[in-house]
Amino acid sequence: MSSPARTPVIRSWSAISTLGIGPEAHRSGLLTRALPEPDPTDAFAAEHGGSAAVIPSFPVRTLLGKKGTRSLDRVTALAVATVGGLVTGDPTDAAPFDADAPVAERGLVLGTTTGSAQSMMDFTRSTFDGEKPFFVDPAKFPNTVMNCAAGRAAIWFQLRGPNATVGGGRVAGLHALNYSRRLLLTGRAETVLCGAAEEHSPARADLRALTDPGDTTRLGEGCAVVEVGGPEGGPGLAEILGVRFGMARRPEDAREVLADCVRRTLHDTRVAAEDVWAHLPSRSGGTESEAVTGVLGTDFRTHTCDDLLGDTSAAAAMFAVVAALVHAAEDDSAAGRIALITAIDPTGAVGCALLRPLPAP
Repeated sequence: MSSPARTPVIRSWSAISTLGIGPEAHRSGLLTRALPEPDPTDAFAAEHGGSAAVIPSFPVRTLLGKKGTRSLDRVTALAVATVGGLVTGDPTDAAPFDADAPVAERGLVLGTTTGSAQSMMDFTRSTFDGEKPFFVDPAKFPNTVMNCAAGRAAIWFQLRGPNATVGGGRVAGLHALNYSRRLLLTGRAETVLCGAAEEHSPARADLRALTDPGDTTRLGEGCAVVEVGGPEGGPGLAEILGVRFGMARRPEDAREVLADCVRRTLHDTRVAAEDVWAHLPSRSGGTESEAVTGVLGTDFRTHTCDDLLGDTSAAAAMFAVVAALVHAAEDDSAAGRIALITAIDPTGAVGCALLRPLPAP
């Protein structure tokens, strides 16, 4: 077991979203607030792009190769490709695993809602549609398990550190960040790839209509992953100062529960309200903004993602983390100040995180 690290640091990141594939496409989209043109050759985007914020072109076999990709569902492919952007350094060529490749001791923590709801429903349906209940495709069964994406990504890139999947809906990204932070602080890992993924699918649309019928935001999809390590590992992009969670028993209590989380996190990390440079909510407007302004006032910037990315559910908070890194790098007023990330899930779960952007080396 390695010695415990001090304040964990985010060193790098990668993302795949409706803004495109890789950090450059995502950074450009966030700063220009412009979406790329749809790809008419992508069948998935052509079918769903009119009503949802889907990735404009996601050629799985081009990104990952033909070997081992036939049975991948969309959320697993998203996770593998995004992790590959960090592991290989090239988000457009996440080469398949090589048995002779060096083993990496990096851990992997991935946030999710349920894994792939579409895979679960399709596999279950096949037990009724087939001639016999057991006439199913065994290669598709792993996709029905919540930790499939994290497991496949770790196998794909020979990641031998701790591997975990954390369910939490819109708060999942913050749970993954906190889990990774604890692995580092307790010395159980030296480097962790931490992210969250969500796919667009008809099954997910149906589930949201049942659980949150008032939500009319376009469904989005994507994956964002950050590399987290100790400060001794070299220059970083931001320090993770603190993460806290709460639970609202009733929807109308979510604002005050989140406000209390923010107050407690500021107190625990000895951060003054005036030190907060920006608020990055998982959803723009509404309850999250009301909770934060009730604690901080209005003297801070607000950067949103969902107006571009859509409702990315489990990936929303991690996309907010990435947005904090992108905007801090472009804003001189962020130097030495704090980014506040918040999230509220319709189930009542709330969470917040404080990041301190670091100056460029």
